[in-house]
Amino acid sequence: MKSKFEKNRIFLTRIVGVAVLFLVFSTQSHWEIKNMIIGYLLFFFGIVFAAVASLGRMWCSLYIAGYKNNKLITEGPYSISRNPLYFFSMIGVIGIGFATKTFTFPLLFIILFVPYYILIIKSEEKRLKEYFGAEFEEYTRRVPALFPNFSTFHEPDDYNVKPSVYRTHILSAVWFVWAVGILELINGMKEIGLFTPLWSFY
Repeated sequence: MKSKFEKNRIFLTRIVGVAVLFLVFSTQSHWEIKNMIIGYLLFFFGIVFAAVASLGRMWCSLYIAGYKNNKLITEGPYSISRNPLYFFSMIGVIGIGFATKTFTFPLLFIILFVPYYILIIKSEEKRLKEYFGAEFEEYTRRVPALFPNFSTFHEPDDYNVKPSVYRTHILSAVWFVWAVGILELINGMKEIGLFTPLWSFY
């Protein structure tokens, strides 16, 4: 059974999203004004992180599409991390932060989301332990909770995938790239004077 925190996480994420969107509309990157090279480099890192996150989530979704909670997935990305979806999501969130061309937003997102992911992981793994018992305990001894250990990587020669389920997972995997595009659109609106930033962030 899901905890109250798990049930409310979408609502909590939306609240944070609205707050972040307000900050994005009302602030401007200090580096765009004072040092555009740093601004461009930050945006480049944002694109790279968002792309890695989207590809990583697609990779994870390939293995869990149609199987989540039905069996313990330990192959592919799940052989190097017990929670690779959250790992790639964290990379994507940091990438969105860099795409604002600031250091402030990536740091803010790390402070907000790392404790959030830790709480979610603890709650979900408590339920998985109830479902899979000794099999899951053995899995936790081999594979780290979040940050990958590539020495434990293995994958099957063949794997059955449910295309209709995987298709819906793809849409959720690419939203990091869309977010970067939205940030650039907002930045363009500021440049033509539709929005006036109230202050700048480093």
